[in-house]
Amino acid sequence: MTQEALAEHAGVGVRTIRGLETGERADPRVTTVRLLADALRLSPAEHDELLGAAVGRVPEEPPVPDTAGSALHDALAEAAEHLAHAAAARWQREEEHRQVQDPFPLPVRWRPAADDLTDHWANIRRLPAGSADSPLDVAGRLDEIVDTYRRIPSGRLVILGRSGSGKTILTLRFVLDFVKSRARTDAVPVIFGVGSWNPTTVTLRDWLAGQLTRDYPGLAATGTHGQRLAAALVDAGRVLPVLDGFDEIAAGLRRPALEALNATAMPLLLTSRPVEYAAAVAETDVLTAAAAVELADLTLDDLADYLPRTARKTGGTTAWDPVLAALREHPDSRASVNLRTVLATPLMVTLARTAYSDDPASDPATLLDTDRFDGPEALADHLLDSFVPSVYRSRPATSRRRYDADRAQRWLGHLAHHLTRLGTTDLAWWRLGRALGRPTRTVVTALVTGLVIGLVDLLVGATFNPLGGQLVDAAVVGVLSGVMFGLAHWLTLSARDAAVGPTAARMSLRRRGRRSPLRTGPRLLIGFLCGFVFGCGYGGVVGTFMGIAARVDLPAALRMVLADLLVYGLVFGLAAGLAYGLLGVLEAPLDLGTAANPLGLLRTNRASVTGWLLVWAPTFGLMVMLGAELVVALLQGPLGPLRWNLATGFRVGLLSGLGGALGYTLALTAWGQWAVLVRIWLPLTGRLPWAVAAFLDDAYRRGVLRQAGAVYQFRHGQLQQHLARTHRVRHLAGRRTREAPAPERRGVIGISSPLDTVRPPE
Repeated sequence: MTQEALAEHAGVGVRTIRGLETGERADPRVTTVRLLADALRLSPAEHDELLGAAVGRVPEEPPVPDTAGSALHDALAEAAEHLAHAAAARWQREEEHRQVQDPFPLPVRWRPAADDLTDHWANIRRLPAGSADSPLDVAGRLDEIVDTYRRIPSGRLVILGRSGSGKTILTLRFVLDFVKSRARTDAVPVIFGVGSWNPTTVTLRDWLAGQLTRDYPGLAATGTHGQRLAAALVDAGRVLPVLDGFDEIAAGLRRPALEALNATAMPLLLTSRPVEYAAAVAETDVLTAAAAVELADLTLDDLADYLPRTARKTGGTTAWDPVLAALREHPDSRASVNLRTVLATPLMVTLARTAYSDDPASDPATLLDTDRFDGPEALADHLLDSFVPSVYRSRPATSRRRYDADRAQRWLGHLAHHLTRLGTTDLAWWRLGRALGRPTRTVVTALVTGLVIGLVDLLVGATFNPLGGQLVDAAVVGVLSGVMFGLAHWLTLSARDAAVGPTAARMSLRRRGRRSPLRTGPRLLIGFLCGFVFGCGYGGVVGTFMGIAARVDLPAALRMVLADLLVYGLVFGLAAGLAYGLLGVLEAPLDLGTAANPLGLLRTNRASVTGWLLVWAPTFGLMVMLGAELVVALLQGPLGPLRWNLATGFRVGLLSGLGGALGYTLALTAWGQWAVLVRIWLPLTGRLPWAVAAFLDDAYRRGVLRQAGAVYQFRHGQLQQHLARTHRVRHLAGRRTREAPAPERRGVIGISSPLDTVRPPE
């Protein structure tokens, strides 16, 4: 075989094979050697001989439960292939949105990190006791990241770099190149924003499985082995975690996070800023068996190669040529030092390109103005300030809606401040309502839910009953529904300051594969209690009005109230419990090939809610009708004569089905909370636009936001931090302006100034 043919058969890089044959790379990974042995069709003895020559010994293999040919192996292999395809497609789109290849990638280079941040090389190389502790050559550049990783026998690599140095770009390229050269038996690289992991409450494997289920809902399906595919893939070692942003973990959790990572031997790639990683290492230890590299700054030659090619040519030159000439001719001047310091990272170069190359009306020579920018910090703030206005002026709208740059910056500032308050970088649509306080969320939910149910009750009920009577009924139903669903919302969500998560299920009358155990008991109990509470309240009101209308004495009126209270309570309790349990029976996981993105997950949840409404409303209504007949028949003797007929049951069932379904949707589902809080209340108060989803998608297409699975993130943590800080300053300035007539208040407002010093995760 030629080197190219062997590389194609084995699924490894040609450079790897060339390095092995020339002796340049003497420490291949065990997986690479196995792939070569399989491609060469070696006998078992030759296989062991090659493996022993490569690593010095034949390693002890842990038992592999999913042996080839087994049902488990086939199911996991199929799931891994779907995951690899979905991950590659997702990050390819992300790289295109970030214009990484336009006109070519900025050079990202790295060198070995300090010795005190790297484990013993004997551990990294998986050598037996007594072996020499000689290092591997792990220096490289962007297109060599996979080859560098494959040279590390332990499969554990830490990438360190200061903010904006290109760590995220490097992880994108790693995933795309690894998937391209991946053999079917290799693990699938998946990027995880590790900043949201709390190692004190959830194990690493469980957290990885949960993130996979969120971002790839099809992996929530239960396989023939009785375990969710996401968890099975993680347990079987078929997922290669790319943990991006160790520094974004809360400061008090970095030590337990590093300890939890050291408690496992799974291969992984971890990125972090150097200071935060070094602090965690000082508290505990380095990442076991992990090599560590540190990203290098860009050079003036890098800038000279890149920036002119991003700008228009005018007379054979570009607007960047005078700036670059000044940097070369006067390298020690204050202006040159400031600008070279700022443009040392790919992030700042990208911001400068957006502000000056993409906008021909702007002159980059202003960056050399030391009167305007007295230091690197002022220059960096200027580039961050210019980014959002530049992309909204210079880049065309991606939809029929056009957004004013100032308003877009205000809305984005609100979102950045919201994420900073939550201590996360994940902009999840189902958590946007948490920008409001817990009491506000509960009151708004109760008001909107009660109003909607009351209006539906009035409009539909007016076709059966006189308008005056139905108006009273709608008012009672609206108030009771608002109180009940507001209470349910508080107990379920607001009291715990939680947000209901999006579902990863669809409605299906047929269930494929093995069913997961149905928790019908809790569903029946919750449904019965909620329905019983509402029924008792409504029955009590109806009984009271009936007693007043009949002008009976007090004992008779009390009997009427008690009868209606029990009848309606039991009817609605039984109907709600059975209907809620039925929803669980009809839930089915999404298709295996489904990969979630923010808007796709929003549409999926909206479709799921529609399915639930179509099931809940008629089911609940029918249960009310049949339950009323049964309850009335059972209580006819103990409670005396009860008047109930089929027409009454139909009207009550119809109105109850519609109202109950709407109430559950608005108060207790992710899409409902999105509709109530994010689509109505936040735009009504000016904090977000009315078409929030379209605005977020437009910001993503303009490059302000990026997609990370089912959530958005700001293009970079520095941008989020800057927008949040600017939002706080402007908000406080507005408060000072409004409250200026009251001098005694100025000191109180000043107390809020320490907010500006809060450092959000990047």
